[in-house]
Amino acid sequence: MTMHRILVVDDEVALARTVALNLEDTGRFEVAVANNGTEALDMAPRFRPDLILLDLMMPDMDGSEVAERLCADPLLRDVPVVFLTAVVAKAEVKAGGDMIGGRCFLAKPARAEELVSCIDNQLRRAAASQR
Repeated sequence: MTMHRILVVDDEVALARTVALNLEDTGRFEVAVANNGTEALDMAPRFRPDLILLDLMMPDMDGSEVAERLCADPLLRDVPVVFLTAVVAKAEVKAGGDMIGGRCFLAKPARAEELVSCIDNQLRRAAASQR
């Protein structure tokens, strides 16, 4: 089975590490963690993730700015980005179709099953669009 590379970006260090451990425990993902937008932009080209889980609200730069910069990079523009946010409630996620600015998002705290399901869906979509 192919190990997918996931970059988790969140300024809440404990949350980012918990997400990483939950994904690693599946045996399906290799995970790297960045704790701010600047670190994520530095790490992403070296780590070459298959998907990025990106917090929206961070002190150095918000997730939407990080996502814009990633999209401007030819090496990273096709990497799916899933926003993680505490700004919306889970009920709003269901009502809003799970999208922010055309990108999938999950409300914090997301259960491990939700994360894996969302990652699987986004990786399938990315693979289908590359055919």
